[in-house]
Amino acid sequence: MTTSSTPLPPWPLPPTITSLSLPIPPTPLTIHLLSSTPSSTPTTTTKHPLILLLHGYPELSFSWRHILPRLSAAGYHVVAPDLRGYGRTTGWDVADLSGFALTNLVRDLVCLVGALGYEEVACVVGHDFGAVAAAAFAGIRGDVVRSVVLMSHPAKGWGPVVRTAGEATKKEAVLEELARLERPRKHYTWANSTAQAGEEWARPAQGMAAFLRGYFHLKSADWAGNKPGPLAGWTAGELAKMPEYYVMPLDLTMAETVARNMAGEDEGATRRWLAEEELAVYVAEWTRTGFQGGLNWYRAGTDRSLAIADDMALFAGRKIEVPAVFLSGRRDWGNYQEPGALEGMGGFCTDFRGVRLIEGAGHWPAQEQPEKVTEGILGFLKEVHGAK
Repeated sequence: MTTSSTPLPPWPLPPTITSLSLPIPPTPLTIHLLSSTPSSTPTTTTKHPLILLLHGYPELSFSWRHILPRLSAAGYHVVAPDLRGYGRTTGWDVADLSGFALTNLVRDLVCLVGALGYEEVACVVGHDFGAVAAAAFAGIRGDVVRSVVLMSHPAKGWGPVVRTAGEATKKEAVLEELARLERPRKHYTWANSTAQAGEEWARPAQGMAAFLRGYFHLKSADWAGNKPGPLAGWTAGELAKMPEYYVMPLDLTMAETVARNMAGEDEGATRRWLAEEELAVYVAEWTRTGFQGGLNWYRAGTDRSLAIADDMALFAGRKIEVPAVFLSGRRDWGNYQEPGALEGMGGFCTDFRGVRLIEGAGHWPAQEQPEKVTEGILGFLKEVHGAK
């Protein structure tokens, strides 16, 4: 990762949000985070309860800008970090893939809680890849996390400890089947885990602003093509029902896929919830850092790095035992991209409070419908912890 002594420009944030960088020993990270606290002063014996908001890919702590002040107004200390590999967080090594093992990401969160002066988190909210980290945090350290909200990525558990040859090759066989379809396709997670993915994401022919605007548009409720529903199984035929930003044309990069699907689309539709100055934050940060840090989450989590992907085998069979809810956009294909995962959450989460889908939202509910997301989180917290 490259660093610079030149001060970075401030982000366009509400005045109630503070941006700061915090070392979290014993990890090598200095985590950049956004923080919002209630206007009232906590007592000398208690702190305002802590909520952590974990972003996905290709997002930043900035993605929670509408949620932070709303939750803090309800009495919570709310913190959204740039996760390892992202944004203005420093200290990670892009070439050290082992640093992106899921157990390391959980360690980052445990150390962050301590550095903030807390011993527990009232709730961890994770979106997309942030939901993967949130589920692991809640499952491994249920003594620290009191409740969890997962968005866009259902939790399905970890393991098994022992893989049979058939289990280890099943997904690879389906990938080969996708490539043999009449319209040859490839799964985005494996495309994102390839050695050339970082370069492909960093050099879109249409320009970074058009690429990211298109990517946000296609995965939102503003794209008419998003009509998600359950898939019958992990087969090439079923996976091919998903939009091309999930199961891509075999010969196209993600930027080329976005450009093809944005042809004829009104990109201005997303300016309602992602203004030009807000999009410019993502453009500037990803242009500055490159994408490989974020993409390392994919590389470390696929069978291309089996030893790292199996890091969580230590916790095979373990369940999330704290109250959990799945809160997501109704028009988000992320809810169904892993067949059976959403339907199986009640078996993995012993205190599962159900699936709650937000109307008018696709894959970016915290940006598309922040009021409804806030209502959903606060309603869940009142339900499991009582009135604040």
